[in-house]
Amino acid sequence: MRIDAHQHFWRYDPVRLDWIGDDMEILQQDWLPAQLAAVLADNGIDQSIVVQAAGSNAETGFLLQQAAAHDWLAGVVGWADLRGDGLAAQLAQWRQAGPLLGIRHQIEDEPACLQDERFDAGVQTVQEQGLIYEVLVNYRQLHNAVDSCARHDRHTLVLDHLAKPPVTGNAIAFANWRRAMTDIAAMPHVVVKASGLVTEAQAAPGGVPDMQAICGYLDAALELFGEDRLLYGSDWTVCRLACTYKEWFTLIDAWACSKPASLYDKLFAANAVRVYNLKETA
Repeated sequence: MRIDAHQHFWRYDPVRLDWIGDDMEILQQDWLPAQLAAVLADNGIDQSIVVQAAGSNAETGFLLQQAAAHDWLAGVVGWADLRGDGLAAQLAQWRQAGPLLGIRHQIEDEPACLQDERFDAGVQTVQEQGLIYEVLVNYRQLHNAVDSCARHDRHTLVLDHLAKPPVTGNAIAFANWRRAMTDIAAMPHVVVKASGLVTEAQAAPGGVPDMQAICGYLDAALELFGEDRLLYGSDWTVCRLACTYKEWFTLIDAWACSKPASLYDKLFAANAVRVYNLKETA
């Protein structure tokens, strides 16, 4: 069994998806389950977890509808207003509607959330309900995320995309990323997704990604977090900015095959099943 723990769907709306810029033409269209199903089958992926791409309650409702209609969708990491009133009731309502696994917010675009007491209270509510909170920051924000991750230890945190490391950056940037990641790796309640790296490996938008350099970051993540705290994700459709799904899967499949045999099933299935409590679905 293989699980893709990070992919996206949307009906394209340039206002709602305002992070999709003019240099991201391939993303400026609808990307829906029918398009992904064939891609997953072609790469031997059995299930996937769909993650929010916009910040609205409607986004979460839309993704839960997709999960209800497609049994290969293991669940949803949605969005909720973590600073709003009635959060617990909203989460409970969504859990009745479908397989809500967790919540994510675009902290990358709003880094002040990391020091917001109301936001902290919302993350606490998410964790108290047994849901995953996914941390979306980039490597420049990672040092500020260390204290936040330490505060939120009531349930598992998932750090997306290895915190978007500077794959094409310099040695100083790598050292700073690794130092902060070392601090976070010391927290046993934090796991990381090996996802979203291919777009960080482009020297410029539309450029050819440095696929070999990615392996160095995967090596560092494995060393720091160990094979029990590393999840595979494609970041489809965003990965299409740099490569096809098959090209990304081929890279990480070959990398995993070069490591101890015990890693493979954990990376591609067992860790996701455990972290997101997918035992019944699996």
